[in-house]
Amino acid sequence: MAVVGPYLHDGGMGADGAGEWAALSAEQRGRWTTVLDYLVAAVSGDRPLVLVDGNDERAALLADRLAAWLRRDGRRVVRFPGATGRDEETGWQARAAGAVAVADGSAWRDRVPGDAWDLTVWVRTPPVAGVHGGDRGDDADAIVDLHDPGWPVLRHVDPRLFPGDLWYRTESRAFFGVRAASWDAKFGDDLPVYARAVAEAGLLKGGFAVDIGCGTGRALPALRDAIGPEGAVVGLDHTPQMLAAARDRAAASGARLLLADARRLPFADAMIDALFAAGLVNHLPDLDAGLAELARVTRPGGRLVLFHPSGRAALAARHGRTLRADEPLAEHVLRAAAARTGWWVTSYDDTSHRFHAVAVRG
Repeated sequence: MAVVGPYLHDGGMGADGAGEWAALSAEQRGRWTTVLDYLVAAVSGDRPLVLVDGNDERAALLADRLAAWLRRDGRRVVRFPGATGRDEETGWQARAAGAVAVADGSAWRDRVPGDAWDLTVWVRTPPVAGVHGGDRGDDADAIVDLHDPGWPVLRHVDPRLFPGDLWYRTESRAFFGVRAASWDAKFGDDLPVYARAVAEAGLLKGGFAVDIGCGTGRALPALRDAIGPEGAVVGLDHTPQMLAAARDRAAASGARLLLADARRLPFADAMIDALFAAGLVNHLPDLDAGLAELARVTRPGGRLVLFHPSGRAALAARHGRTLRADEPLAEHVLRAAAARTGWWVTSYDDTSHRFHAVAVRG
């Protein structure tokens, strides 16, 4: 492809970019390949306009590699870097000839109307003091976690681009799998608040309780205490590394571990008495579908406990974003979704130190 000004360059896979790519391990290159393949699939149309934005230089890294991957897919690409040069007009002329335009940086939001972008991608990186990047990132068509430049993970895709079934499982496992070994070292002191969350839910003795998205099994001892020795406890997660880290707690609690997806539970209808879900709902690509599947396996009168050891506002601040009124766990959103899917929310507590809501199956 001919070079037009500084714009039609190699997308980060040649020169210095090739060295950075070669320095990645085979597993890291595979992770990048998976994310880039998903993003390429989301770029449609004859002359799509793509914006990659973020709080630091990692947005440019992703934009470069996306441009290179589009070229590898046979697409013509014109690359508009955040620091634009004098040949900007020439670059737009190249785009008019049928090329995909890939731009990075927030300056392009001011140059081009928001509704002109065919795809917007937000790059989630460690919070920058005084910058709430989520104000822009929350409305992006796709969100890529790039806290580790060697391990990108797709965290959100607008359903209009392609359904969650195409990306949710691989990306969720990639996100949690690398964190499993260090999870308890970072969050192990949360065990008392997990125990309190289960104790306050009023679970029936002798029942069948399942920890959905059990992670390292922090709720399993409390669930065993709540339902007693005559009940059954299961910890379910779809990340093998998390289940491996949960083995000791499961053994001590007399709990069974299952590798399964919370969106397609391996249980018959109306067979579970209590579901505990810590930090699960925000990770589901479809709130209503997720709650409906939880309702399917729960008997009438059974309970769903939604929990997080940080309140919504505290969690948003930790991630460097602004709390939004339309988030899945916002009270009016959760109550409405619960009612649509067969649940009745009986308690809702969202404070600085925890989120705790209980719903009863209708």
